[in-house]
Amino acid sequence: MKALFLAWQDPMSRQWLPVGRLTYENGRYQFVYTKGALTSRNFIPFGPMRDLRSVYESSELFPLFANRILSKNRPEYQQFLHWLNVTEDAADPLSLLARTEGLRGTDSLRVFPCPERQENGTYQVHFFSHGLRYLPTESLEAVNGLKPGTRLYLMLDVQNEQDSFAVALRAEQPTLLVGYAPRYFATDFRKVLLGPNSKTVQVLVERVNTEAPTQLRLLCSITADWPKGFHPCSGPHYQPLAPPKKLKKVVKRKR
Repeated sequence: MKALFLAWQDPMSRQWLPVGRLTYENGRYQFVYTKGALTSRNFIPFGPMRDLRSVYESSELFPLFANRILSKNRPEYQQFLHWLNVTEDAADPLSLLARTEGLRGTDSLRVFPCPERQENGTYQVHFFSHGLRYLPTESLEAVNGLKPGTRLYLMLDVQNEQDSFAVALRAEQPTLLVGYAPRYFATDFRKVLLGPNSKTVQVLVERVNTEAPTQLRLLCSITADWPKGFHPCSGPHYQPLAPPKKLKKVVKRKR
């Protein structure tokens, strides 16, 4: 995992915007704001990271993100890894944030990874199905009855009054809606689904956690041949605000 983006929801427009990027390299975490942070006048910088055009570095994960990871000392930690389908030796902070989206209560922040081309030339993303709490009872029952390896199908929900770019997920037997793709991946999913490699798109059930909260209930994966000329997370909102040659600003966490 090389890069995670931080999305923020504008409280007025309800629009989700990528406002920051977190990376980890050579034992150092680095955070920069992106141009999405300039899109809304309602956006407020996080904690001590007030300067939108600085590069922030730390040997420890910034509290903004560390507070979104379940502590290893919690008794439910092993069950938590089981829900995520992540082994303990692979449970590094960025991997956990990428899989859970950094969900914390009802706040307006989400964390998501920038997909990278796999060694075999494919596009691959793991994600939890969204919107389950809004589905009818029969759909929730269908979700709980899904088995790992079951194929799901993407549907473009262009008449969705809340989000015309929404991408829905449906099961085949029974043919019911089983949630939505995360909004942060909807644009990517549309590109691979409508592109020349559309026949290679495959969405599978990875895990169904019947005892977990709805946001961690249905874990899915999508794979497809990487589209030619495809560059995810490359739009204007994703571009860093910090100048390339600006000196790095080191942030020391309080003891």
